[in-house]
Amino acid sequence: MQSLSTDNLYPNAKSQGLYKSLCRPRGFSRTFRVSLSAFSPNLVHVHGVRQHGRYTMPNPNQNQNQNQNQNRNRNQNQNQNQNQNQNQNQNQNQNQNHNPNPNPHEDFSLKETSPNLGSGRVAVSDRVATAFDLVEQMQYLYIRVVKAKELPPKNGTGSCDPYVEVKVGNYRGMTKHFEDKPNPEWNQVFAFLKDRIQSLVVEVMVKDKDMGRDDFMGRVLFEINEVPKRVPPDSPLAPQWYRLENRRGDRVRGELMLAVWMGTQADEAYPEAWHLDAAAVTGDGVANIQSKVYLSPKLWYLRVNVIEAQDLQPSDKNRPPDVFVKVVLGNEVLRTKISQSKNMNPMWNEDLMFVAAEPFDEHLVLSVEDKVAPNKDEVLGKCVIPLQSVERRLDYKPVNSRWYNLEKHVVAEGGQRREVRFASRVHLRVCLDGGYHVLDESTQHSSDLRATAKQLWRPSIGVLELGILNAQGLLAMKTKDGHGTTDAYCVAKYGQKWIRTRTIIDNLNPKWNEQYTWEVFDPCTVITIGVFDNCHLQGVDKVGGPKDSRIGKVRIRLSTLDTDRVYTHSYPLIVLHPSGVKKMGEIQLAVRFACSSLLNMLQMYSQPLLPKMHYIHPLSVPQLDSLRHQSSQIVSLRLSRAEPPLRKEVVEYMLDVGSHLWSLRRSNANVTRIGAVLSGLNAVFRRFEQICTWKNPFTTTLIHILFLILVIHPQMILSTVFFYLLMIGIWNYRLKPRHPPHMDIKLSHADTTRVDELDEEFDTFPTSRQADVVRMRYDRLRIIASRIQTVLGDLATQGERLHNLLSWRDPRATALFLTFCLIASIVLYITPFRVLTVLMGFYVLRHPRLRHRLPSVTLNFFRRLPAKADSLL
Repeated sequence: MQSLSTDNLYPNAKSQGLYKSLCRPRGFSRTFRVSLSAFSPNLVHVHGVRQHGRYTMPNPNQNQNQNQNQNRNRNQNQNQNQNQNQNQNQNQNQNQNHNPNPNPHEDFSLKETSPNLGSGRVAVSDRVATAFDLVEQMQYLYIRVVKAKELPPKNGTGSCDPYVEVKVGNYRGMTKHFEDKPNPEWNQVFAFLKDRIQSLVVEVMVKDKDMGRDDFMGRVLFEINEVPKRVPPDSPLAPQWYRLENRRGDRVRGELMLAVWMGTQADEAYPEAWHLDAAAVTGDGVANIQSKVYLSPKLWYLRVNVIEAQDLQPSDKNRPPDVFVKVVLGNEVLRTKISQSKNMNPMWNEDLMFVAAEPFDEHLVLSVEDKVAPNKDEVLGKCVIPLQSVERRLDYKPVNSRWYNLEKHVVAEGGQRREVRFASRVHLRVCLDGGYHVLDESTQHSSDLRATAKQLWRPSIGVLELGILNAQGLLAMKTKDGHGTTDAYCVAKYGQKWIRTRTIIDNLNPKWNEQYTWEVFDPCTVITIGVFDNCHLQGVDKVGGPKDSRIGKVRIRLSTLDTDRVYTHSYPLIVLHPSGVKKMGEIQLAVRFACSSLLNMLQMYSQPLLPKMHYIHPLSVPQLDSLRHQSSQIVSLRLSRAEPPLRKEVVEYMLDVGSHLWSLRRSNANVTRIGAVLSGLNAVFRRFEQICTWKNPFTTTLIHILFLILVIHPQMILSTVFFYLLMIGIWNYRLKPRHPPHMDIKLSHADTTRVDELDEEFDTFPTSRQADVVRMRYDRLRIIASRIQTVLGDLATQGERLHNLLSWRDPRATALFLTFCLIASIVLYITPFRVLTVLMGFYVLRHPRLRHRLPSVTLNFFRRLPAKADSLL
């Protein structure tokens, strides 16, 4: 038997350790071979044989060469013991090259935790949305610097460039300075974590900015023990005027308006406050470390129905025009097909779909063009349509069509462009469809399923609360001052609301303790939480600059959560790199899903998952893929222009933009999932086979009695089936999952995927790899496709055999089948149905002594029927 290998075909691939994946595409062959072996007994031989981790194709000369290979195998077996140690070392090296998990003993499991939430008090009843009871309370010292007045001028120049410096022990924070302004206004808040404070005094100093050393103008001192405490929802502490003092305690000219209080992260000033972490950040980088709430732009599907055009005037009137319409919206360009009407009044009646975002700043540009050459198009006319004037609709009632005049720009003598208006016009039906949900996420884990138009929204059914507590054991993402560090922040996305926590600088165990709330409109949705490393602490982005690195993400489906229960778990942060799967750390979350009306939530399970327009007038799969790509690009562009920006790489990772691309790992995982689903049916068949073969005589006897009862009382069949399902559900309640789902590396096949498969998954599109690697991947796909092709061929064969029972393709088989139908119709007419059912049941459950190991007559007859496979080339 000759092995299918790449030793001679791709020597470079072998040196890179890539050739073995060609010979061993895991997952496909085993599942397909098992699933169809019952239909065709020769199917196993079609797929080939797996030997020593490699797949070999059948050789017709196998029997002839078997005797010759026996002697060779004996010699090989004699040398095998001598080379055993060498092979073990080689296998260890190969495992290091092919095993993507460097630490197989690493813990990727979900862990339940018991944090001290809300000072030990977690309420499950109705509560204020701003109550921070899902995080550990952190005490902060807040100093709000509002403004100053009557500051003295600088000595010598008569001007004053003031700024304020807040000093608490060794920690300092400064406001921005103003040029020549004796009455400045800052309105800036500073927050100092109480656990880090080692001083008993807060010093607020006013200084004058100078080219050399800044001049001291005055200060205000506060005893930390005397600072009042504020607990929301109390009103904010009113700022007061304080006279400035010099270092000796004497009053000087000038006053400063301040407010100083002790609070928690529930304070309204917390998101905009200057934190201790900002001390290591300068300039515009301070804005990049603050927490922020974002909203996705409101997206609409824009439908452009191109109907026809009239009175076109091409330059070459002796040639039949090949006219098409090109429509441009922003960066998206779509074209219709070339009209089959080769005249001056072409017709199309074709729909083009775009994604438009509010506010509608861009215009729809439509041009009618004539294809005069393979790479040359002539513009016959153009029109611009403002999106603000486009009609909006909530259902599929057709909107009114309109004729739009086409304008053409020509170059006159002297090089000046002048606008010429023709009588040409185009007939369009343009509308904004608000009855669809614009998909910007993967449909498998979408966080919002509502239609675009608010008129179609249902009332909310509950509230989702998320407490982002901390992360532990994060890996160092970059090097700073000779040591590894990570500047971590979290992003959570649910519905149209995005949140971003503040960045904890230079900490591998950051603590955020921030809580956020979302309205829930559908329980069958998913919230996504991602952790990233901030690489933009030095201010404005630069073209080609560093990107924020991904540390991992977590998805939680709301329908898997019990209502009004607080889930506190530590989730593993897992990232798949080209070198393999890696655990980047753990994130501790607290999640609670509170339902306002249980009846409304249960009613949602009977409603369509998507708005009605997706079913009344569905979009094609290619259209949905194109529209999803457009919407994800629009969302990432809009959020990247916010302040601070939510960058494109972060948004695309949260939206899982590349989930539709080819991945052998995902394909193997999906095949495994299918096998797990079919394993239940396989277990039922095995159980039924044990009953039929009398493995347990007592159980088989009981089945006989139950069968007779159901035959005598057929009205009990359905009730018995549903009662059996009820008992199974009650029995499985003891195995009810107690924890929310998390990223599973075994289900994802991330722990067994080879390096070359990951290299293919992370490759660019189009590929950037060398030709021998691409040929290896192509041959691997051919092997997988050949097995799929064989499976499809076997399925087609079974269907054709079933069809040929009555087609007289095999006249003798059809005659036998018709004779059987005649006899069966007479027997079924004469014999009572209950008697016939009892006889058939007892025949199926007959004792093993009355059975034969050969296939049944019916199966033999069916396998002998002809199929169209004989006519294939």
